[in-house]
Amino acid sequence: MKDFRKYYTIPALAEDVYTALTNPVTIQLWTGEPAEMTTVPGSEFSLWDGSIVGKNIEFEPGKKLVQQWYFGDQPEESIVTILLHAKGMSTSVELSHTNIPDEDFEDIEDGWNNSYFGSLREFYKD
Repeated sequence: MKDFRKYYTIPALAEDVYTALTNPVTIQLWTGEPAEMTTVPGSEFSLWDGSIVGKNIEFEPGKKLVQQWYFGDQPEESIVTILLHAKGMSTSVELSHTNIPDEDFEDIEDGWNNSYFGSLREFYKD
């Protein structure tokens, strides 16, 4: 099991980034794929038409979201924590993804950098 931590800068207000990460309509706009998402702790979610699935754990509007990502039958939960830090007209995103199965690590790292936050950054570019 491996952990992944990284900071990203998104050219949008923290409240807008939070909405982009939690509102299924907005998620579909920047991913181009159907999404199922709610900010109810304990609810399940599905992103990229089922490529990413899991359970929502905690939300703090405009500041934080915590999710469990499913990787089949693994002994320890894979937890994603996203913290949003307002930096003027942009947002510093602090990502922590723990307990990633070794065989999935490279795909997950690439997904965070290019598909997930890469797409979100492109969505907000002028």
